[in-house]
Amino acid sequence: MANANGNGKANGKARPKPRPISLALQGGGAHGAYTWGVLARLSEDETLAIEAISATSAGAVNAVAYAAGLAEGGPAGARAALEEIWRAVSDAGAGMNAFGAVGFQIASALQSFASPYDFNPFNYNPLRKIVEQRVNFDAVHASGLKLFLSATNVETGKVRVFSRDEITADAVLASACLPQTFQAVEIGGEAFWDGGFMGNPSLFPLIYSGAPQDVLLVLLNPLVRPGVPKRAAEINERLNEISFNASLIGELRAIAFVQRLIDDGMLKEPIMKKYRRLNIHAIRGGQDLLGYGLATKSEARWRFLTELRDKGRDAAGRWLAECAKDVGTKQSSFDIRKEFLEV
Repeated sequence: MANANGNGKANGKARPKPRPISLALQGGGAHGAYTWGVLARLSEDETLAIEAISATSAGAVNAVAYAAGLAEGGPAGARAALEEIWRAVSDAGAGMNAFGAVGFQIASALQSFASPYDFNPFNYNPLRKIVEQRVNFDAVHASGLKLFLSATNVETGKVRVFSRDEITADAVLASACLPQTFQAVEIGGEAFWDGGFMGNPSLFPLIYSGAPQDVLLVLLNPLVRPGVPKRAAEINERLNEISFNASLIGELRAIAFVQRLIDDGMLKEPIMKKYRRLNIHAIRGGQDLLGYGLATKSEARWRFLTELRDKGRDAAGRWLAECAKDVGTKQSSFDIRKEFLEV
């Protein structure tokens, strides 16, 4: 940010150019408010420049709000847009909060024997109104960010990545479409479910688009949960976490394998031109949220959402203090091999 004289200097010295970074935002329902806090804190930092975002589900909602706000009002506009959309989520969910955990249990029981085509025949989705009214997609397209949202093709089982100029309200809804709750979202004659099944989030678009090589993962599902679950709800919760981490873990293992080949000098020209190193960093929101059960992913009380936002802000602040120095140094602050390849 330039000083009062507009010369971009502090104490007579030119500010260093911000280092570019890509973000990869996981989905997680209401837990996405944690990512809201992360984005808000990162947007205040002048040493890094967010140039690309790959996101899924709640991460997709955060991504389009951030992009639109950034285009319309810079970093402050991005923060305002994030708060506005989460306030709308809270307001839309206010009528359901009186049921609390009991309401979640009733909904879960209903989903076990009926589909959304049965109990939601008119395909009501409160997120549609929020996204259509609160997100300026023309601004998203003009944001300059490399932006990618993932959804799962129902028929092929493959991931579909919507790039910035393709992103619409339907693309966001497709990325966040839980099949137990909502009917599949149709786009161009194809039906889509939540992107978390096949790309939570997808990393390969960041490789092939020329996005910044430093990638900061904002994780909402814990990679590790100590102890063996024995109660039905606990088993269901851990299965949910494992399944929604599976695609990301698979991509990270592939990245670690390719990086080892690069480091060992086993990739020669012209093959080498097809591969590039990704330097991986991570904010482990899933571990910070271990104490929040599956039911809280449907919680919409403003006090709860802002509590998660503040946790995300604090986590981003710690990451900036401890790990941001590694951005631009061609090294990761997150050890993929240790996390995913070593037994």
